[in-house]
Amino acid sequence: MRLALRLAQKAEGRTSPNPLVGAVVVHRDRVMGEGYHKKAGSAHAETVALKKAGKKASGGELFINLEPCCHFGRTPPCVDAVIASGIRKVYIGMKDPNPLVSGKGIRALRRAGIAVETGILRQECEKLNEVFIKFIATGFPFVVLKSALTLDGKTATCRGESRWISNPQSREKVHALRDRVDAILVGAGTVVKDNPHLTARPVGRKGKNPVRIILDNQNRVPLGARVFLNSDTEKVIYVASQNLPEKKERALLKKGVEVLRLAKKNDRIPLKKLMAQLGKREITSVLIEGGSEVNGGALREKIVDKMILFMAPMIFGGKEAPGLTGGLGIPRIQDAVKINELQVRRLGEDLWLEGYPS
Repeated sequence: MRLALRLAQKAEGRTSPNPLVGAVVVHRDRVMGEGYHKKAGSAHAETVALKKAGKKASGGELFINLEPCCHFGRTPPCVDAVIASGIRKVYIGMKDPNPLVSGKGIRALRRAGIAVETGILRQECEKLNEVFIKFIATGFPFVVLKSALTLDGKTATCRGESRWISNPQSREKVHALRDRVDAILVGAGTVVKDNPHLTARPVGRKGKNPVRIILDNQNRVPLGARVFLNSDTEKVIYVASQNLPEKKERALLKKGVEVLRLAKKNDRIPLKKLMAQLGKREITSVLIEGGSEVNGGALREKIVDKMILFMAPMIFGGKEAPGLTGGLGIPRIQDAVKINELQVRRLGEDLWLEGYPS
């Protein structure tokens, strides 16, 4: 099962809106075939592993981190291939949360006389597919809030300087994160101040540029910003309020940018409504790389599923230096956002903090 998980992880960031799945065929304690789902529309992990095993699959065992599908989607049902292969036992990491499948694939295998054991490394399997689980259950994307900050919680100096708080190892990790998500979300302030490309340049792997989502309810982002340079070939969504001038909208559309208008709430773009719109577009994961106001709004609206913070061993100090979140903040300690399952790792002199807010 650990081998199946490692195989599945190879396609991280490539299978959306499908899950990450790896499969291993074993006969008499020898691996006869292995495979993983590479991208939506391509062969599923089970069929790849069974094809490699060929006749040696008969009488063998199949290890797979997610329940085999039993419905027609972009590909035929995998349970049919498993049954036809002569596999005698299937070990499954977790049930498929998709209502079209959940438990039905297992029952189909058992009806065919195949022994099934479930829950093998279940927690690891659920962690691997946390994006898919959230999207299938709610229709909303899995949202990761990422930021670089100092030991005293500052994301920039009092003059707005922020390059570079984090070290090169941390910045490499950021590009790896971008490579694994469907979309990056930033506010207009970040675009105006930094003029970023928001592309993915992971080390040792050809990057996949995510959809770029720009929040701009005050029409501040110039048409010449770098995020629009290749908007005719790679998707950019410009999220504006109802007061977007028609002239600017026409210019954006001419560049190939998708314009999404949302009515403001409390003078802000409502992020929860935006997430619903992104879910309808089959965007299953979003990385927020915004400033303090966007971060604060995301936490207030409770759209953040995971936080990843890169903390550098330096102190900026001062009341004017921005922190991780803007706004007034909470009035009482009991109202604080709590971070669960916190993990801390070293990246050179930086710290990587990762956890789940509640």
